[in-house]
Amino acid sequence: MQTKSLHIFDYLVFLVYFVIVAGYGYYIYHKKKKATTDSKDFFLAEGSLTWWAIGASLIASNISAEQFIGMSGSGFNIGLAISTYEWMAAATLIVVAVFFLPIYLKNKIYTMPQFLERRYNQTVSTIMAVFWLLLYIVVNLTSILYLGALAVSTISGINFFVCMGALAFFAILITLGGMKVIGYTDVIQVFFLILGGLATTYLALQLVSSHFGTNGVLKGFSLLTQHASDHFHMILYKENPKYLDLPGLSVLIGGMWIVNLNYWGCNQYITQRALGADLKTARNGLLFAGFLKLLMPIIVVLPGIAAYVLYTQNHGDFGTAMTQGGSLNPDNAYPVLLNLLPAGLKGLAFAALTAAVVASLAGKANSISTIFTLDIYKKIYNKEADEKKIVSIGRTTVVITMIIAMVISNFLGIDKKGGFQFIQEYTGFVSPGVFAMFALGFFWKRTTSNAALFAMIGGLLMSFILKFLPGWVNLEPLYQIGFSALNPDSGLYEIPFIDRMGFVFIICVLGMVIISVADKKSINNPKGLAIDAGMFKPNVGFTVGATLIVGILIALYTVFW
Repeated sequence: MQTKSLHIFDYLVFLVYFVIVAGYGYYIYHKKKKATTDSKDFFLAEGSLTWWAIGASLIASNISAEQFIGMSGSGFNIGLAISTYEWMAAATLIVVAVFFLPIYLKNKIYTMPQFLERRYNQTVSTIMAVFWLLLYIVVNLTSILYLGALAVSTISGINFFVCMGALAFFAILITLGGMKVIGYTDVIQVFFLILGGLATTYLALQLVSSHFGTNGVLKGFSLLTQHASDHFHMILYKENPKYLDLPGLSVLIGGMWIVNLNYWGCNQYITQRALGADLKTARNGLLFAGFLKLLMPIIVVLPGIAAYVLYTQNHGDFGTAMTQGGSLNPDNAYPVLLNLLPAGLKGLAFAALTAAVVASLAGKANSISTIFTLDIYKKIYNKEADEKKIVSIGRTTVVITMIIAMVISNFLGIDKKGGFQFIQEYTGFVSPGVFAMFALGFFWKRTTSNAALFAMIGGLLMSFILKFLPGWVNLEPLYQIGFSALNPDSGLYEIPFIDRMGFVFIICVLGMVIISVADKKSINNPKGLAIDAGMFKPNVGFTVGATLIVGILIALYTVFW
């Protein structure tokens, strides 16, 4: 087992990565000086991002330490089923491209609070803007920064706080250049992310092959399916101890759609990449991201399954490396594999992980800056602010929020809960209500502001009620129909997290319909958005690509059901 340190060749590879990203970012920043004074160019890169830059930026911002570390750990613990977060996202991106993007672009909507203000009122918009800021800073930015620093420190042996400071500094450099710099440097980030990730997967499969006296990655994959056959089922039955994490068919026809549609369609962090482009370019960008999503489980899940096989086969001192504090820690799977890489290749994988973390930090910081500057500062504190002042406030916000994240990240218990679960749980409390607000706001003109407030506040309350319901009521009877499972830690039958979101969403929609219908003024609601059927019709090229993605997904779920 190699030590937790980097060789001189690893540092050289990483230096090449840093110089390329920083140099290209500097070039893009100075190519158009308008970004220094134009707020739309700074926050949205209006008209500047190509379809491939949009798609790459989406993936670079989405994939971070919680995927590399958390999903690999889930691959070790659960298996291929965790890939549903990636593969269902590919289908979701098609839905967002066809139905959501045309509405945003036709109505010239650039931020999510702006949509809420136009569709509902200032109260709904301001409440959600403040909430999103708290969620993005306290949950997302901090967890990405903390997990990224932890992973980089574990692999390199560099002090944790030094790693955190370096990651934050690198992300700030990119973010201060605006969305154009983020978008185009993300293309390079994705290149390193995929190349380094594939290198780790290659090594993992080769290790499995050599352990059993053979050679080749295809043989290694075949051995995985033989020695970890229980890790290659996409749909878990209720008897599976991991059913609470991934409740059977709900990942195909239930709450997983709420998770993905809210994340990819109603999230400033994500949609911001496409809002500065024309519809055709934006749609093609999301389609490209969908194809990249199909590839992600190979990079972040297969290494975890390989680590599981090596662990169960007592490969070398793999078992010792996987333990932490005397107990098995699945999240160690990816760092352990990276420490087995040879010099140079380890630097490439290290650069891939760093690229994922920095790109996510930059994207999240830019979204925080956009919401605060355009939806709070300009609308509430300084309505007369000129373009230069707005950009200045945006940059100051980036620096301040990154410092806040560094200070508070060590006090949130992210390491105890696990980063992936930490993010999913806390965003999941509000996802159903937020998505209900957006979905009905898009497609039903009678939806009122009071109905939106019900979804926002009522959805949050219902999520908490269902979370703590097992402590008050015995939910074992629901086990027979698959809507509860035994939690070995608490000894209680609980409703799976994904199913809870589905139930809350249904309650929110029903409540919104009742409230809106009861308001007679909603019949002629002037807040309805401009929509016509023709805007949802994609071109032939997009249709062919979308059909191909759906066909691949059907094949994957058929083979690994």
